[in-house]
Amino acid sequence: MTSADNHDYVLQLESISKFFGTVISLKDVTLRLRRGEVHCLLGDNGAGKSTLIKTLAGVHRPDRGRYLIEGREVNFKSPREALDRGIATVYQDLALVPLMSVARNFFAGREPTRKLFGVIPVMDMTYAADVSVRKLAEMGIHVRSPNQPVGTMSGGERQCLAIARAIHFGASVLILDEPTAALGVTQSCNVLKLIHTARERGISVIFITHNVHHAYPIGDSFTVLNRGRSMGTFSKSGISEGEVLEMMSGSAEIQGLIDELEGRATA
Repeated sequence: MTSADNHDYVLQLESISKFFGTVISLKDVTLRLRRGEVHCLLGDNGAGKSTLIKTLAGVHRPDRGRYLIEGREVNFKSPREALDRGIATVYQDLALVPLMSVARNFFAGREPTRKLFGVIPVMDMTYAADVSVRKLAEMGIHVRSPNQPVGTMSGGERQCLAIARAIHFGASVLILDEPTAALGVTQSCNVLKLIHTARERGISVIFITHNVHHAYPIGDSFTVLNRGRSMGTFSKSGISEGEVLEMMSGSAEIQGLIDELEGRATA
C-alpha cells in the first residue's frame, strides 16, 4: 500500500491478531475505514466482532499487526486515549444511567460548570439542558423535557442519545455495537437514519451487526468475520445482499449437511 493510499483511510487495522492464552480470537484481520463512509462489520455470534470492537476502542492491544489512525501507527493503552483521538464507541449497554435525566446523561463525565456565588463550581444545568435538547433535535430526536429520566425513553431514543452525544463531543469515527439488535422496525429505521446523518456530516462509521437487512441499505462497504478470521472486504457494488448473507450464515455448509442427511435417509 502506498502513502497516497494510506491518506484515503481515517482508520486501519492491518493483519491484526489477538490471542487469549491458546484461544485465537482474531487472526490476521484487516479492516480499512475511508473518510465519511459506513463500513459494516458482519458476523455471527462468536465471529470475533466483540474482540475487534474492543481493539478499535483501545480496550485490547493487538498481539500482532498494526493499528493506524490517519496513516500513523498508534498503540492505545486505554479507551480514553482512543476517545481523545476521536474514536468513539457506543456499546450495546449504551453507558447511560436510566434514573438520570437526558441532560445529565448527555454530559456525563464532561459536565459544563458555572461558579455558584462566584466560588463553588456546580453543573450548569441551563446550558446542559439547552445543548442536549438542541443537539438531539438536530439528529431528529425530540424529547419531552431535558429533565426526563432516560429510563422513560424508548430503546431507539436511547441509542440516538448515545450516538448524538458521541458526535457532539467531536467523534470523527463512530463505532456502533449492534445498535439495532433489540429494537423494533420503526426504532431500527430511526437509528439507520441517524447513521446516514452522521455520514452526511463527514463522520466515518463502523456499524457492527449480524443483521444483513439492516447493514446492506446503509453500508458502503462490508467486512465479514467468521471464527476470528476475515472472509474479505467488499464494496456495495461488488457484492449482493444475498451473497453477504450466505457468507455469514454458512448456508453452503448447511445445504451440504442437508444433502448428506437426505442421501443417508434414501440409502
